[in-house]
Amino acid sequence: MSEPRPGRILISEAELRARIAEIGQAIARDYAGESPILVGVLQGAFLFMADLIRAVAIDLTTDFIGVSSYSSAAKSSGQVRLLSDLSMPIEGRQVVIVEDIVDTGLTLSYLKRNLEARHPKRLRTCVLVDKIERRQVEIELDYVGFTIPNVFVVGYGFDYGGLYRNLPYIAELEGG
Repeated sequence: MSEPRPGRILISEAELRARIAEIGQAIARDYAGESPILVGVLQGAFLFMADLIRAVAIDLTTDFIGVSSYSSAAKSSGQVRLLSDLSMPIEGRQVVIVEDIVDTGLTLSYLKRNLEARHPKRLRTCVLVDKIERRQVEIELDYVGFTIPNVFVVGYGFDYGGLYRNLPYIAELEGG
């Protein structure tokens, strides 16, 4: 069996740029006059987060939180672990969780519970990719970039065993 490689491109670099600009405008509009904290979920969301904050034309603060639900390269364990926490308090603040992908919903559900316990003024979610076919828990998403089929993806922050995060597009992994 050959090593898994990126295959069919699902979302092009141009499509990513255009949609992220739209989401950035929506966040700027929704938080006009405020200074929200955008919380990026490591590691997958860092490219999306970098492009997104450049597209949000209002004052904002950023932070990161690290979680893991993957016990192997391509399969979720179903259990979420906090790997690194926020560096600032969020009590009384407008907070937007910036996540690369939502599939089962378990990780984002865990994050929402964890951050809600810290009493933000409001907590919203922004996800680049929604893989709704895999949903196991009901979860409300406020800003969604793209909905994709139930395939393993790489590129634009998504990896397979640490590889392919640097691709400028999102592709289906082949041979996995």
